[in-house]
Amino acid sequence: MAILVTAVVLVLIGLYLGIGGGWLIALGGSWYYLIAGLAFLATAWLIWRRRTAALWLYAAVVIATLIWAVWEAGFDWWSLGPRGGVIVLVALWLLTPWVRRKLVGRDGRAPLIFAVLASLAVAGYSMSADPYDIAGALPTEKVAATPDLGGDFPAGEWHFYGRTQFGQRYSPLDQITVDNVAKLKPAWTYRTGDIRGPNDVTETTYQVTPLKVGDTLYLCTPHNWAIAVDAATGKEKWRFDPKVGEQNQRQHQTCRGVAYYHDATAAAGSACAERVYLPTSDARLIALDAATGQVCPGFAGNGTLNLMANMPYPKAGYYYSTSAPLIAGGKIIVGGAVNDNYSTEEPSGVIRAFDVNSGQLVWNWDSGNPDETAPLPAGQEYTHNSPNMWSTASADEKLGLVYIPLGNKTPDQLGMGRSANVEKFSSSIVALDLATGKLRWVRQTVHHDLWDMDVPAQPSLVDITTEIGVVPALVGPTKQGDIYVLNRETGKPIVPVKEVPAPGGTIPEDKAAPTQPESALSFNPKPLTGKSMWGITMFDQLACRIEFHGLRYEGRYTPPSLQGTLVYPGNFGTFNWGGVAVDPVRQVLFAMPTYLAFKSQLIPRDQVPPPDNGRGSEQGLNRNEGAPYAVVMGPFLSPLGIPCQTPPWGYVAGADLRTGKIAYKHRNGTVMDMTPLPLPFKVGVPGIGGPMITAGGVAFLGAAVDDYLRAYDLTSGKQLWRARLPAGGQSTPMTYTTSDGKQFVLIVAGGHGSIGTKAGDYVMAWTLGK
Repeated sequence: MAILVTAVVLVLIGLYLGIGGGWLIALGGSWYYLIAGLAFLATAWLIWRRRTAALWLYAAVVIATLIWAVWEAGFDWWSLGPRGGVIVLVALWLLTPWVRRKLVGRDGRAPLIFAVLASLAVAGYSMSADPYDIAGALPTEKVAATPDLGGDFPAGEWHFYGRTQFGQRYSPLDQITVDNVAKLKPAWTYRTGDIRGPNDVTETTYQVTPLKVGDTLYLCTPHNWAIAVDAATGKEKWRFDPKVGEQNQRQHQTCRGVAYYHDATAAAGSACAERVYLPTSDARLIALDAATGQVCPGFAGNGTLNLMANMPYPKAGYYYSTSAPLIAGGKIIVGGAVNDNYSTEEPSGVIRAFDVNSGQLVWNWDSGNPDETAPLPAGQEYTHNSPNMWSTASADEKLGLVYIPLGNKTPDQLGMGRSANVEKFSSSIVALDLATGKLRWVRQTVHHDLWDMDVPAQPSLVDITTEIGVVPALVGPTKQGDIYVLNRETGKPIVPVKEVPAPGGTIPEDKAAPTQPESALSFNPKPLTGKSMWGITMFDQLACRIEFHGLRYEGRYTPPSLQGTLVYPGNFGTFNWGGVAVDPVRQVLFAMPTYLAFKSQLIPRDQVPPPDNGRGSEQGLNRNEGAPYAVVMGPFLSPLGIPCQTPPWGYVAGADLRTGKIAYKHRNGTVMDMTPLPLPFKVGVPGIGGPMITAGGVAFLGAAVDDYLRAYDLTSGKQLWRARLPAGGQSTPMTYTTSDGKQFVLIVAGGHGSIGTKAGDYVMAWTLGK
């Protein structure tokens, strides 16, 4: 029976590898799988004939596979394992007594044992090596003794989404250090009660970074509840529910932050002298008394701004705020998310500045009509479907500038019919005059964007010491992996930017830009090849190779196609809304580059199925109503639902802003929460969220798809501490001190819908134990 079962299994493996391998060869891929398939069939025949020659032949298969695997993948365990794992397991089975003793002929144990031992030796060595790791160290010199942090706020407070208007995500607190961070202990946990429901859209996520002012934390929840919590104890002070209601047309149901404002002209203790501004997913901006949570009636119309005013196509669920507005220069500056790829009849991406006290519109900058910034009168409409800011702005009040990260015009993958203004402003960073909204400069990061490469993150402002002196700089991370380091006064590059050739060949109606900009500071990954394909086993790896060779892919910026295009870096981006953190003293950055390939395929309008009333999502079929093509897109995954490309899929990294050089890059995160079994393998996993740096030389980051908050040595990137979270930590941590001088680190753990982390409603704080 053992002989029969063995022969049948070998035949099945041989047929799969042989047929799949032949298909792969026809697509221009590797010959290994066909040859291996034929060898399995030959081995099966010899086993059926009960010949020991089967062991000799299979020993050759093991050795040949080992040589091929090392030639393709080097000494990387996570690449070698899928190539040789099944091969070695079969070898071990053939060496068992119930198979080997039933074979006749010259003993073949020795060569097969040698082949297995050689494979295990290579595997053992590869487990101790990491060819993807970049070891190094950031400079520790305190370049700026008194850096500009973006405002004169108490060191122990966090007044803006990125702590200050500069969006540095840097705290001058230094109580927690590299030497003592391992002593962090849980301080308190607060649960908001806002839990993802069965009728919520897929992208119901908890991404908020709370603010800390005085003794209070201010935060919002996915359904836009505003909550105040005691910073020392986690005890709730008040909550406000704007009752946004369900709307399955929304692609996102989240709140990344609120805004805080103190009216210095108001009498001390008067109502609404301190305010919290709450953006909602039904397109409102609500002013609340920071002390009580009551609506401030003196702001706008009874405390509420209607952000759908003057909007074209004001359909419910098509326009809303997901990110914190920015308060600067006495104004509250608001952008909004526009549903990607639903329709060509979308609201405007206009940027508006309202008087922070009255709510009166001061200026509006509409990229479709960029020269007219005077408030639009009633009855007129902004330009529909123009590039929008779904993230958060930053500002330099001394320069009188606000910096806007802009997205793309929808449909993202179709560029025909775009206006000259769209071509100029899409996927760019723009600097606007804070007083008037007038354009001061623009830096485009993708020309004629066909890939949803929005500028996703708040630009971080930091002064950089150069050969010509101290330069006011802006650090802008992008989805495609480039980090732009610009003079924030002029928009001119500090770290060089050049134009490089880009792939062409679009659908007949469209065009592709012949070149694309590229920053010298870039986390753009190497292009994928057939060798880059991965799987748990050689079987799903073969399936990924076949699909890879069936897609159109010519590197970064391969245009969308009817056959299907591989987009790498993918739509989640190398960087997303979490951005980077910068240390203005050492003038370095800490980041979490993520690498996850996507695929997209254009579908002609006459082949698009009718609407199914499904919930809004950016994955799957994007209908693009009104356009000649829909698009189907999503992550490039194997039949087992894991990424088709070889890990690492996620890193932590450090770069020197003065030189534009990457100092280190290490795998980040485990597959603990990606597999049915809780395996703690440090593969380097994707994530979405942001980092935070402290003056103690420690960086903090959740974000990865395993549920941990981690602390790292900013200098080396070495992990120093981690804490298990009860849900996904897809938010950005922050830090503060209480009245007794004790420093806390805080993160929200609530999960992320589309990346599948565990949902929750946790606000968690740690402080140093004894």
